[in-house]
Amino acid sequence: MIRAFIDGRSGTTGLKIDERLSRREDVEILSLPEHLRKDLSARRDAMNDADVVFLCLPDDAAREAAGLLENPATVLIDASTAHRTEEGWAYGFPELSKEHRAAVCSSKRIANPGCHASGFLALVYPLVREGIAGRDYPFVCHSVTGYSGGGKKMIAEYESGDRSSLLGAPRAYGLGQNHKHLAEMTKVAGLVRAPAFCPIVADFDCGMNVTVPIFADLLAQKVTVNSVFELFAEYYAGHRFISVTQNSEDGYLSAGKFKGTNQMEIFVGGNDERLLLCARFDNLGKGASGAAVQNMNLASGLDEGAGL
Repeated sequence: MIRAFIDGRSGTTGLKIDERLSRREDVEILSLPEHLRKDLSARRDAMNDADVVFLCLPDDAAREAAGLLENPATVLIDASTAHRTEEGWAYGFPELSKEHRAAVCSSKRIANPGCHASGFLALVYPLVREGIAGRDYPFVCHSVTGYSGGGKKMIAEYESGDRSSLLGAPRAYGLGQNHKHLAEMTKVAGLVRAPAFCPIVADFDCGMNVTVPIFADLLAQKVTVNSVFELFAEYYAGHRFISVTQNSEDGYLSAGKFKGTNQMEIFVGGNDERLLLCARFDNLGKGASGAAVQNMNLASGLDEGAGL
């Protein structure tokens, strides 16, 4: 029986992790009374009594909470941005490489990837690792996400009966090119220049479509649409939560196709001059809570898909 504690259980990601774990018979969720939910001493005791701790907190609070853990046997999985580029923390995207998987399986400190970053890295990491794209390639990324990724405040805003009419259309943000996911997108992919990144929030609750267009003549190796498809199909072969396709829904790719799952689908399209790579998944699934539970399973020596 795994004893799990979710610090920040009432947040969007915390609630989804709780929902996934509460259906399992091999996990006991440790909880605190409402009046002790923010009590430092009570949280410290719960964390050190747990086998696995999930931090679903703002960055500064996550850094503080990480300092409370003294039990060397406890696995700490941080869903915030705080530790994604920190030394000593495994980056929790096991499908990226054998090294990433081994690090997740052996580490006691795991940084859960960001949702936008997960899609970008799934598309870009193999190209850089295989030498097809140079580390200085000028990547561009557009990412359409459901509003649940903005947390309780944004969810309330979108679901309000008297909301602004502007919320009915997609809204680009991160306009100063300083989005918090850029650091991990750049470092984990091994890039020497940050991508131009345009995140877009739209009027649906869950789902995500991350798109990276590629100019073939700027790549380090000559490719075709089919050769890139074959590369991705081979690269992700055997991974149960990632699939690769060239098919769409009658020429469309819905960002909501994998809502409620831990699945990610990679689409390879375009033409031999201008390729179009897309990653579709649930921003609260493979982009957050699903990935966190998957990392817990691996770090605990369990079946990777337990509860997923």
